[in-house]
Amino acid sequence: MSREEALEARRLLAERASRGELRLPEAVAEVRRTMGLTQEQFGNVFRLTRRQVSELETGAGNPTVETLNRIARAFGFTVGFVPRNMGTGNKR
Repeated sequence: MSREEALEARRLLAERASRGELRLPEAVAEVRRTMGLTQEQFGNVFRLTRRQVSELETGAGNPTVETLNRIARAFGFTVGFVPRNMGTGNKR
């Protein structure tokens, strides 16, 4: 992927995240693919096993905040609370 394509992919991810359309498993997989890495390569970059990457991408993982921050920083994101869409989730 060219630098321009990677920047465009980052922009699109940021847009989807700001609209609440991007969930963690999908975000991790898209970040990894945008970087052009296999799960094993991605894991090596972020000090994770291939299995941990796979679990993150399927939603089976329970990453630490430290892990999330390492991945987020690489793509210019920050980890924080994101409000749920008022039409979904629990209402209290």
